[in-house]
Amino acid sequence: MSEHRRKPPQPQGGGRAAARRGQSGSSSGRRAAPRGATGSPADSYGSRSPGSESTDPGGEERSYGGRAEARRAAQRGGRRRAADNAGGRRGGPGGPTGPGRGGGRATTAPGKKRFIDYPRAGKYGWRRWVPSWKLVSGLFIGFVGSLVVMVGVGYAMVSIPNENDAAKSQNNVYYWADGSQMVATGTGVNRQNVTIDKIPEAMQWAVISAENKSFYQDSGVDPMGIARALGNMARGGQTQGGSTITQQFVKNTYLSQEQTVTRKFKEMFISIKVGTRLDKKQILQGYLNTSYYGRGAYGIQAAARTYYGKDALDLKPSECAFLAALLKGPTYYDPAGNADLDPSANAKDNRERSEKRWAWILGEMHKDKHLSDVQYQEAIKEYPKPQDRKATKGMTGQISYLVDTAKKYVLNHSKITEAQFDQGGYQIYTTFEKDKVNALARAVKNVQKERIDPKHRDLDKYVQFGAASVKPKDGAIVALYGGDGYENGHFTNNADTSGVPVGSTWKPFVLAAAMEYGTYKSEGEGVSPLSKYNGNDHLKVRKPNGEYYLNKDNSYFYQNNESDHPWGYITLRKAMEQSVNTPFVQLGVDVGMTHVRDVAKAAGILDQSMSQDLNPSFAIGTSTPSAIRMADAYATFAASGKQVDPYSVTAVKVNGTDAPSFDKPKPAPKGVMDPNIANNVTDVLENVIQNGTGQKAKSLGRTAAGKTGTTDENKSAWFVGYTQQLSTSVAMFRENPKDHKLLSMNGTAGVDSIHGGDIPTLVWTEYMKAALNGKSDPGFPAPTEIGKVQDEVGAPSPTPSATITPSPTPSDTPSPTPSKTTTSPSPSVSESCQLGWDPNCNGNGGANGNGAGGVDTGGVDGGGGESPSPTATDTTGTGNTRGNGNGNGGFFGSQTG
Repeated sequence: MSEHRRKPPQPQGGGRAAARRGQSGSSSGRRAAPRGATGSPADSYGSRSPGSESTDPGGEERSYGGRAEARRAAQRGGRRRAADNAGGRRGGPGGPTGPGRGGGRATTAPGKKRFIDYPRAGKYGWRRWVPSWKLVSGLFIGFVGSLVVMVGVGYAMVSIPNENDAAKSQNNVYYWADGSQMVATGTGVNRQNVTIDKIPEAMQWAVISAENKSFYQDSGVDPMGIARALGNMARGGQTQGGSTITQQFVKNTYLSQEQTVTRKFKEMFISIKVGTRLDKKQILQGYLNTSYYGRGAYGIQAAARTYYGKDALDLKPSECAFLAALLKGPTYYDPAGNADLDPSANAKDNRERSEKRWAWILGEMHKDKHLSDVQYQEAIKEYPKPQDRKATKGMTGQISYLVDTAKKYVLNHSKITEAQFDQGGYQIYTTFEKDKVNALARAVKNVQKERIDPKHRDLDKYVQFGAASVKPKDGAIVALYGGDGYENGHFTNNADTSGVPVGSTWKPFVLAAAMEYGTYKSEGEGVSPLSKYNGNDHLKVRKPNGEYYLNKDNSYFYQNNESDHPWGYITLRKAMEQSVNTPFVQLGVDVGMTHVRDVAKAAGILDQSMSQDLNPSFAIGTSTPSAIRMADAYATFAASGKQVDPYSVTAVKVNGTDAPSFDKPKPAPKGVMDPNIANNVTDVLENVIQNGTGQKAKSLGRTAAGKTGTTDENKSAWFVGYTQQLSTSVAMFRENPKDHKLLSMNGTAGVDSIHGGDIPTLVWTEYMKAALNGKSDPGFPAPTEIGKVQDEVGAPSPTPSATITPSPTPSDTPSPTPSKTTTSPSPSVSESCQLGWDPNCNGNGGANGNGAGGVDTGGVDGGGGESPSPTATDTTGTGNTRGNGNGNGGFFGSQTG
């Protein structure tokens, strides 16, 4: 066996047992030393009988133990280790211990003790790690002492807030796209602090009963509230405000609004100091003077003037309860509504929330004995409706709506709260181009002046317009028209609210869905725009299973056109040109309304603005997106299927430095639609302007595409059109100012009915002429043939060929009788042109739609129809109410969007 694998002989009688035996047999009673400790040869792998003497002079008789004993010996500290190293074992005759003694431990100086005895010396195993009671008590006393010192330092370092410091709000400054100043507006002039004796007791008790009943007894700090805020902050959730009035006063005056643990602790120290240095009346006065009540009003005096046009001292108990309810959150409790910031904050829901909390606060005041029975009955008798909003300095004309749109964009794309924003100090750089904004406002005013006369025609009263213009491939909103202006009492931004059905301007989404998905019988292959559908009036709508849609009374549901013209089976291209309803309703059902919805969403329409009932009428515009979103969705067609979300602000700065929480827009066009599908839709919409219901837009004098839309009972009319440079939408409607319900425009402007191809198209054309003045005319990319001809079920089989006599010029009304046809053994040029792909068909009704003849040439405005039909059994229909002028179809969506 090799040497390195040979085991050494094991000691005889070694190990722990031997050690124990050695201890018992030794004269000194000492434990045996480890092997080799004496230096004797006998210590090496040998055995020794108890009582034998060591050969080392001055040594002592030692037995050796096992490895564990060796480790324990090595761990022994201080004196024994020093003695061992010095060879200070004593024993034998004549030693210091005297004859007959077995030797003893050397006497040496004790080792230096540690300040913190941990792990504990002289202890073994788990006992070494158990701290002594001295250590525990010392640490506890040290922690408490440090905490006391920290609190004392924190208390000494903070100062009591001054309510007048919080009144130093600044203006917000808005800039045009070219960097020039648009307007400076803020809340500095809408604030005035008042002393507690100028604040009605009813207002004081309303706040106490609603928010902090123990105000006059508590210390001013709610530890549980602070713990909840810190817990939410640690989890990344929403932080909570102070739970007591004292804490809320401190929060209101804390000008730095970052949400950090440091700030929360500082607020706590300030609250403690405020509670000890100020009396309760001073704290309550400070709270009421620094709170935000909405509409840019800070402090109770500004709120009283803003909502009731009176001084705070003159407020009635009922009005006090209303203002106290606003402190819950003015965005959601101002009955005027604030849906521009959040769709759920519309006027109707806000009024309900406000009344409910107002009544609850009065009830609490009565229960807390702060209102007598008589006072309570008087206060609860009638809800104190506040006055309407008023325009502030500089907020007139379209500026008010531009600022409204930009502010909403900032709040929806940053962590800045409305209260912080209204405190001012921000510089907002917008996408709005001054010349285009002025051109759009001028176009609306010119057409209004020419066609609308509310002084002499009652049916011309309450007519409103909304419009927006967006850059394709970019999303920048360059212009919008929101209404008559704040100074005229119109506070709803018509360019960015929903509630106005878009009518037949929805049909391009149906056509695009048919091209992308096909119908239930085309096996996924896209449908050609030359597919034929029945265009006659008053038709039943067939489900894919062959059944027909029914009304609630189980009678057949019939889709109607605007006129009863007998179109027969016409191409989808023709149906779009003349805005015939029945083909697109049946096409939408054949394609599937979910696919139509998906295409519209991909193009830029928000979910919340789409009708939730995907019934047959969904195909012809029961949805209510904003003018901004309609312009943006059509910009997707203009950009050959590339979509970019609309935006109105490029940068937000504070004292010249970018606001860190604002997410700057980064326009990145994303392909949401096959380019050829978008280009084919554009080709069909070019034909609408050249030969169809949008012919008034031809005076633009450049290549453009667009679609008209008119809704049920003539309650709204739209025109949405685009070039490669701009996409613009124009909406016209009437609205009852009291309940915000839409009114019919039959008889408005002195005509039987208003169509999208009339006044809205005139506004669009005048604006686009000015906006594109001096710009080139790049046209649109040429489409290529797409899909297959997939006629509606029941369509007659095509004849070998059909020669259709073209009209020499576009007619103003559909022909009273079908064009004369003849048969021939081979396809004619006319049929090739009908298919739309013959290069020899330019000017003859071909695919480019620029000719006067061809199968797709027809009348203008006379035989189409753009009104959604009555709803079927499983539908509800929309389009009668604007939701108090503030719907959920704004271009940001639920806040946010």
